[in-house]
Amino acid sequence: MKSHRGLALVLALIGLAILPSKGAARQATPLPTIAEKTEGMERMDGFLPLYWDPTLGQLWMEIDRFDTELLHINGIGAGLGSNDIGLDRGALEGSRIVEFERQGRRILMVQPNYAFRASSTNPSEVAAVRDAFARSVLWSFTAAAESDGRVLVDLTDFLLRDAVDFGSSLTPGTYRLDVGRSSVYRPMTMNFPENTELEVELTFVRQPGGGGGGGGGIEGVGSVSASAEAASLRLHHSFVQLPGEGYEPRAFDPRSGYGAMSYRDYSTPIEEPIVQRFIRRHRLEKRNPNEAMGEAVEPIVYYLDPGVPEPIRSALLDGARWWNQAFEAAGYENAFQVELRPDSISSHDIRYNVINWVHRSTRGWSTGASVSDPRTGEILKGVVTLGSLRVRQDYMIAEGLLAPYENGDETPTELSEWALARIRQLSAHEIGHTLGLGHNYYDSEAGRISVLDYPHPWVTLDEGGELDYSEVYDDGIGEWDRVAIEYGYRDFPEGADEARELQRILDEAWEEDVRYMTNQDIATHPRADQWSNGTDAAAELDRMMEVRRVALSRFGETAIRVGMPMATMEEVLVPLYLHHRYQVEATASVLGGVDYIYAIRGDGREPFRRPTGDAQRRALRSLAAALAPSALALPDAVVRSLPPRPAGYGSTRELFPRYTGGMFDLVTPAVVAADHVVANVLDASRAARLVQQHAVDPSLPNLLEVIDELIEATFGARPANPYEAEIKRAVERVVMGRLMRLADGASMPQVRAEALLRLEERSEALVLMADAAADADRAHYGLLVHDIGRFLSGEAPVSDLVAVPAAPPGAPIGEPAMDWLGLLEPWCIQEEVW
Repeated sequence: MKSHRGLALVLALIGLAILPSKGAARQATPLPTIAEKTEGMERMDGFLPLYWDPTLGQLWMEIDRFDTELLHINGIGAGLGSNDIGLDRGALEGSRIVEFERQGRRILMVQPNYAFRASSTNPSEVAAVRDAFARSVLWSFTAAAESDGRVLVDLTDFLLRDAVDFGSSLTPGTYRLDVGRSSVYRPMTMNFPENTELEVELTFVRQPGGGGGGGGGIEGVGSVSASAEAASLRLHHSFVQLPGEGYEPRAFDPRSGYGAMSYRDYSTPIEEPIVQRFIRRHRLEKRNPNEAMGEAVEPIVYYLDPGVPEPIRSALLDGARWWNQAFEAAGYENAFQVELRPDSISSHDIRYNVINWVHRSTRGWSTGASVSDPRTGEILKGVVTLGSLRVRQDYMIAEGLLAPYENGDETPTELSEWALARIRQLSAHEIGHTLGLGHNYYDSEAGRISVLDYPHPWVTLDEGGELDYSEVYDDGIGEWDRVAIEYGYRDFPEGADEARELQRILDEAWEEDVRYMTNQDIATHPRADQWSNGTDAAAELDRMMEVRRVALSRFGETAIRVGMPMATMEEVLVPLYLHHRYQVEATASVLGGVDYIYAIRGDGREPFRRPTGDAQRRALRSLAAALAPSALALPDAVVRSLPPRPAGYGSTRELFPRYTGGMFDLVTPAVVAADHVVANVLDASRAARLVQQHAVDPSLPNLLEVIDELIEATFGARPANPYEAEIKRAVERVVMGRLMRLADGASMPQVRAEALLRLEERSEALVLMADAAADADRAHYGLLVHDIGRFLSGEAPVSDLVAVPAAPPGAPIGEPAMDWLGLLEPWCIQEEVW
């Protein structure tokens, strides 16, 4: 035992002898100087100096701004070209405040948490809030060289990663980043005194077992990339100096039309709201705020993509410059300017507001997004993305309505004038979003009051029954747009009560029926509609159906040029046949609608009222009339002259669906149009409002009355010929199918109960009707009774019994994750192109 202890002691002493001293353990090999480490590299001076090592393909960055906040922004330098997947050239992919912290040889990139704050001057109170909510350490670099407190880090691994999760968007199949096929993109890696710009090409490779084309009508990677095997996208990074002091946040008011920047301030007095809200806007100041009209210290300037061809380029410039009208009304001289972007300027450079012209393989969204300071809501950069195929869609809509090719070789100037008028409005619309404004869909007695609306082409019939499109789109800024810019950007004289002045601006607009309603209000508010005209939705639907009737009666080969396959008439037919689709939505919003305002306590105004029973029943009659077989039947020129599609002109999702294989289907267009009407009328939320409104006011229609009107309009229709009779049967099935869906899926029990009641009654009636019907109707009624019975018994789910062909795309709705209030970063409003 003693000998073992002695051996252990000897071994311990030997171990101590060979270990370094405590002081030596703390010593580390000194880092080389930055000059030594970067010898032979290309230096790029600027905000954060860069060094490029061409031998190894590495990018290094010098950090001398520790514990100093700056802005980090991501964007897409080169996109995929798919509207379905997104990822467009020039699009923003998020921004955040970061700061660099040094922990020995580790350099941490940290994002502070600005969602929770304390504005107190008490440091302990500020620290208590800061430490209550987690910050985020986004990256860790390793110092490779050091000189006078400046540290050199290798950026390569930080850049060559999927920082914004491109991979999850790439479909079908699974795509993963291949670092070996990715690299720094030198042409867009550059430096400036207040911003450092970096760009990388990232290659995503399809994993085994995954497809790369499109499926189910979805445009996949293989449809737009050179190869489905790999897609190479460019991701841009910017490090930017934050703006200096002097910007004064302006209070948010939900009636003002602006997106809100909000945060929780835990140092507010207990009697005040903890959530603080301010509008997002650019910094704009008069040289002399006491002047009624004056010059800006620094005007707001936007730069248009030089890749836009003429005459579209001039139209976009014209529309963009409309905004100067609004700034003049707010007291500024030439404060809003638009120029053509020089090729030497990157669209991602934080110093420039840009209007990008983006190509995709199919028509798609146009957007207005912005980068803003999370601390204050100050907009630092506006980014407009305009889909290049938009103008062609407007051109085609005009072709369908006008059928202008009498000889077939004309180039009617009215078509391009029509399309360019819409492009001017679109340019102004998307820029409006980047100025801080949301959509305004309010149907005003003053007419078309905002370029932030979705405008439907204003086409009427003159006294001779001819189409009048002389005022198809507006040609300047709207009254609401002037009001909104005055609210957000007007400078008030010294000593003025800003809150009172802002209230005055909104009150004066109110008296002129110039008000604000936005995305959340559509489908509920009877005067908040997309692609709608006028203030009487039912009357406008009737008028629009008459315009559609006249245009369809003239439709035929004069809608396409000589030399085009006759089958291509269908492309032009689709938007004409569905000319009324958005007015249907507007008219349906009257049923069970609520005419409300963004009421504020003390404003003395009625918070809401319901449309009268007469107004709701008139809307219901107009909707029912749109289900008439005569309204849904296609014109004879289509029935007799639209052949199957030839080789090279395959079917696309832009065309009507088919039960008929390659041959054009004469019935599914009616099914699509009828289902659009019935689905809007029998919407589950609307049905619940119908039940409840009748409970509090029996003079208003209830759900059972609405269902009865639909059944009478369809089963009681009198077709003029066998073709209309076939349409009638198809529409009857649509109504029963939507009733089954309502009975199965509505969240309100009473809605399900009333839908089930009418289904059971209709099933019993159909049994009696079948006894006296001809073969086609007897077969039709028999299948309806069979399917309703299977549904009522639980034998088959609704999904097996109800299958309506999908409508061609066109609804003017943004992506589901659209953040219309601007609470996410960046604030971005998106819209469809039709």
